[in-house]
Amino acid sequence: MKQEMKGLLLEDRWAPVTSEMGFLELGAEQAAQAYATWAREVMTPRGITVEVLPVTGTLEQVLSSLLPLTSGERRRHLFIPTHSAWTAYVADQWTGTDAASPMSAMARRLSIRGLRVVAVPHTLRGNQGRYGAVMLEVYGPEQPGKISNTVRALGASNDGGRWVFDQSGEPFPFEQVEQYQARRVRDRFTFEMLKDYLRHLGLAPFEEDFYMPPGSCAWLIQKTGPFGTILQEYTLEEARAARVL
Repeated sequence: MKQEMKGLLLEDRWAPVTSEMGFLELGAEQAAQAYATWAREVMTPRGITVEVLPVTGTLEQVLSSLLPLTSGERRRHLFIPTHSAWTAYVADQWTGTDAASPMSAMARRLSIRGLRVVAVPHTLRGNQGRYGAVMLEVYGPEQPGKISNTVRALGASNDGGRWVFDQSGEPFPFEQVEQYQARRVRDRFTFEMLKDYLRHLGLAPFEEDFYMPPGSCAWLIQKTGPFGTILQEYTLEEARAARVL
């Protein structure tokens, strides 16, 4: 099926895992250890062990540490160093990483910034393909008097056949706010705009060489024990086939 977004990470070979990613403004090992501490607060009383394991190699090799992908509760979370102040986050869900809740919670707990980045090409033709989406959410420390710690959120997505544009929070100085009035809804926040905004925030997350600086390692959070939900395992190929990638 025709790829509508040019320049996706690893040519989209690791979708759906990398279709949504999280980022924390913190070193990779520190981010992983902080996440493990949070996870142990919840998992240890259930008899589940949480380990932090170093993973080395190329970007695709460290992504492979998430396999097999799973349904039900997440068992593996990966924190990947970058050539920046940010650490990338992905998880082992067979439907793709769900970054919103963990990035928001970590930003609140650690008083740092966190991001949710979504880039899915719209390839739906008939009953096959994917609904497109381009989204950016920025989280910050606890906001006094506010329930949410979302600082800024932008998104253009196809919601079951209809394109919608949403935004909340104050725009950053670098935003192309005039584009939000574009006649065609999907043009109000494009993949190129997302990449530009991320550059202003110090990230180049769709470039392979942005990750795994020489001599660095990624950190895998692995949970083992009695999970409360039935887990099914999937290869990357099975997950991609199920989502018609």
